[in-house]
Amino acid sequence: MAFDIEMIKKVYDNMTTRVDKAREIVGHPLTLTEKILYNHLWDGMPSKAFTRGADYVDFAPDRVACQDATAQMALLQFMHAGKSKVAVPTTVHCDHLIQAKVDAVTDLARAKTQSNEVFEFLSSVSNKYGIGFWKPGAGIIHQVVLENYAFPGGMMIGTDSHTVNAGGLGMVAIGVGGADAVDVMSGMAWELKFPKLIGVKLTGKLSGWTAPKDVILKVAGILTVKGGTGAIVEYFGEGATAMSCTGKGTICNMGAEIGATTSTFGYDDSMSRYLRSTDRADVADAADKIAPYLTGDAEVYANPELYFDQVIEINLDELEPHLNGPFTPDLATPISKMKEEAIKNNWPLKIEVGLIGSCTNSSYEDIARAASIAKQVTDKNLKIKSEFTITPGSELVRYTIERDGFIDIFDKMGATVFANACGPCIGMWDREGAEKEERNTIVHSFNRNFSKRADGNPNTLAFVGSPELVTALAIAGDLSFNPLTDTLINENGEEVKLDDPTGNELPPRGFDAEDPGFQAPAEDGSGVQVSVSETSERLQLLAPFLPWDGKNITGAKLLIKAFGKCTTDHISMAGPWLRFRGHLDNISNNMLIGAINAFNQKPNTVKNQLTGTYDAVPAVARAYKAAGVPSIVVGDHNYGEGSSREHAAMEPRFLGVKAVLVKSFARIHETNLKKQGLLGLTFANEADYDKIQEDDTINFTDLVDFAPGKPLTLEFVHADGTKDIILANHTYNEGQIGWFVAGSALNLIAAAGKV
Repeated sequence: MAFDIEMIKKVYDNMTTRVDKAREIVGHPLTLTEKILYNHLWDGMPSKAFTRGADYVDFAPDRVACQDATAQMALLQFMHAGKSKVAVPTTVHCDHLIQAKVDAVTDLARAKTQSNEVFEFLSSVSNKYGIGFWKPGAGIIHQVVLENYAFPGGMMIGTDSHTVNAGGLGMVAIGVGGADAVDVMSGMAWELKFPKLIGVKLTGKLSGWTAPKDVILKVAGILTVKGGTGAIVEYFGEGATAMSCTGKGTICNMGAEIGATTSTFGYDDSMSRYLRSTDRADVADAADKIAPYLTGDAEVYANPELYFDQVIEINLDELEPHLNGPFTPDLATPISKMKEEAIKNNWPLKIEVGLIGSCTNSSYEDIARAASIAKQVTDKNLKIKSEFTITPGSELVRYTIERDGFIDIFDKMGATVFANACGPCIGMWDREGAEKEERNTIVHSFNRNFSKRADGNPNTLAFVGSPELVTALAIAGDLSFNPLTDTLINENGEEVKLDDPTGNELPPRGFDAEDPGFQAPAEDGSGVQVSVSETSERLQLLAPFLPWDGKNITGAKLLIKAFGKCTTDHISMAGPWLRFRGHLDNISNNMLIGAINAFNQKPNTVKNQLTGTYDAVPAVARAYKAAGVPSIVVGDHNYGEGSSREHAAMEPRFLGVKAVLVKSFARIHETNLKKQGLLGLTFANEADYDKIQEDDTINFTDLVDFAPGKPLTLEFVHADGTKDIILANHTYNEGQIGWFVAGSALNLIAAAGKV
């Protein structure tokens, strides 16, 4: 039986009438995305048609999910909201704070010791406020959600950018910052600009070495890391329905890397099979009754150009396996071209490590197909040339693949099985020798491959591929190896060719686990005590940010002019810094330390205008804050790309930054800045970025007239006394301006809770 089955039935009960009404109001057939959005309006029954990419709309998500790194700050904020219980079903998942180093048993035991304080805090807060708690070792949030909570036609938000994984089960699932989650947990509406729609038509059928991962790797190459910004991607066509549910999840998961709000697929037999296999026949039965409402209208898919803002068509019969990278997930290379590209770009051909698993690719099908390749090491008398690791996505899958003999196959090839956690995918990998910063190549089935992402080494070139392709490349130890055409020399000196990967979509004997790792909350949490030590270095109770004083910001100093790619990893690194995610003061010591200073092309070295000396970015920010001097950050395109972590917004706010002025924002980060009471602004003229000088002092001249649709004017005063007047655009509506005025969105929630 599914969790929250009555809630799901209620969603379905509303769906038919609301979708019919929306179709009448909009005046044309509806995509699946539109059906889900119009069924989740905060006001209930649709009453108007919304303009894509323009109208801000209030929604009522069905559930919230938080992972342990972001849950700390989200729940610390929720404790200020004045609520006795969360208003919608909510879960917390302990998956980020487990470092991969030795093996699953050793690493999990170490994490439980090192992060016990945090786990106990999350457990007690969850118990107090009616939140489902998934213990360390239970699995990665997105796979656990897919296995237990996702349902066709639902809407959820999660404090992790890869929440979008649940689109594989036909949801609109969106990554957000913790402040957005607090809104929904507190019983308030969740605001989103009505998205544009990108349709991806999949024809043909996957076969041989080509996997679902290759679909999104191809799409990333087409759309780039920002091509999906402000849009929901909806997949359809014969190729979509022929694909497994977990394969759909893989595609949706990595849709975060194209900047998409989310991605989704229409309900079909693969989803029904998956629901029934994961003990949710009740959901499948309910979905079957309204199946036409859980996919796009036939007219939409027959003539997609009329109903989507952009349409991409991919023939799966012709799609090649891809490897994307290095350093960006949208540098897409078909495997047949990799040798040529690697030699041309002088990429190290020797593969040091192959890593499979993570939230993106650790389904039963993924592991089965990878195991079919791994088994050939023994069967064909080969010797693996690279290190090889497996990161299972959940205890349900780990227990099942061990029962079915796959772990034994990997053991025989010399692989290491890490804990059911994020591990190397998020930089939680204590890789031996990484500190030497040697130039090297790794291949993995994760979703991101930014510089320093996996192991902290800026010279590690990481390439993203499917688990089966990664396994083959690890066996060969050679980036130029193409398993479709090339042969290997076995231990007998014979030429052998790897057979195509095979594997069952779902376990023939069903899923199983002795202990999935779930802890249900207390029925009445009023007596549960949540304590945070004042001397803790891991956790810190929050103090409200001060409201705006109603005056123009003047005398602000330029903190940093960031050059090029500046992701949330650059703004607030993960890896070892994860241990401070519940302590705003301590984690603020990593603020923008990865960003490149445009004036000296160095990271974490900026000029302190008060002293004329150079220092670390957080140190200079603290100096300005201590002196009562506001500061401003300037950035390039797609600023804040990557993770949903709101720490990348809270840290600048905490250290006295008043505004972030960039060429363009990634969606989640712009919202996070707004929620925390910062000014997120974009250049009206991108060329003005070049006018900003290292010693600039900045004055706002018309902030007192801050209003929707009205640009702001900033005066940049240079060291020689000359000035440049720069116009800055913004996307604040009245409600969001209210967040700025109050000092943060949370301040408004807290004030409402006291009424």
